Amino acid sequence: MTRSAHASVDAAILLEGLTKSFGPQKAVDDFNLVVPRGALCGFIGPNGAGKTTTIRMIMSIFFPDSGRISVLGHPSALEAKDRIGYLPEERGVYRQMRVGEFLGYIARLKGMRGAGLAKRVRRGLERVGLEGVERKRCEELSKGMLQKAQFVAATLHEPDLIILDEPFSGLDPVSMRQLETLVRAEHERGATVLFSTHVMHQAEELCEHVVMIHRGRKVLDDAIPAIQRRFDPRTILFDPFDPNADVGALAALPVIEQVDAAERGYSIRLSEGASPADAMRSIVELVPPARIELARPRLEDIFIEIVSSTGDELADERRSHPKAVDAEAEVA
Repeated sequence: MTRSAHASVDAAILLEGLTKSFGPQKAVDDFNLVVPRGALCGFIGPNGAGKTTTIRMIMSIFFPDSGRISVLGHPSALEAKDRIGYLPEERGVYRQMRVGEFLGYIARLKGMRGAGLAKRVRRGLERVGLEGVERKRCEELSKGMLQKAQFVAATLHEPDLIILDEPFSGLDPVSMRQLETLVRAEHERGATVLFSTHVMHQAEELCEHVVMIHRGRKVLDDAIPAIQRRFDPRTILFDPFDPNADVGALAALPVIEQVDAAERGYSIRLSEGASPADAMRSIVELVPPARIELARPRLEDIFIEIVSSTGDELADERRSHPKAVDAEAEVA
């Protein structure tokens, strides 16, 4: 998010000129970021963009070559560790420990004490659908169950700042939806949430604000509605009330550049300078609609447009082999 005069006071996370290299590879390059307290922010970009390296610098796991970091008003996350919940990309538990013991141990490291701790652990597990697993060893849990248990570990102490690195990786759709609900609940409680993902539609559905990083540099930093307005595709989605209606006449309207059949109905591209509101009125007068709406640009498409404007080779690769690119191991 963009800086302000009071950024250092109001920010949960403040990064200024952050740079980190590994040998000849610059993983993060002059990176600036402000995440206000109480924000729900998505940190997005393809694998290898530098997301995890940036998060590890925020968490003082890595140290920057240059730049300044402030976390909850402190120059290091180590000074605010009891008020931070962190779910790393590379999951790590004491596999021989029982789940309840592990969560209790992590809670005590975060300063939680008292006779009610065991009850709080049980309630935390119930929130993620893991009732009755306290006595199981961590190694007995499936990957998805273990991930949910670690989310409990990251949030049990009700932290002010929650950082989740690829939290939905490996989860089935039901567990993914459940975790999204829990993330929203933590945000509604008042926590600042920053989560990274290379699956951009997850950020689009969950976040108020997104920061996009590519090859170590920030390429987008704005609220979702503002991004959608800025990258307006000037496309109307149209489904005629009568499936057999003749839509050929729409192409003759001066406000319309092109009409294409879509998976459902038609995709109508507006002429340069045409008012979407005027175009929709003209369309409705000519062919009664069952549905008519402005297309919402996807973050995936916006990313491709941004990197294409700089002649980036990755954009072409994502168009041709999107699954292959998304599956690459993150090296940064």
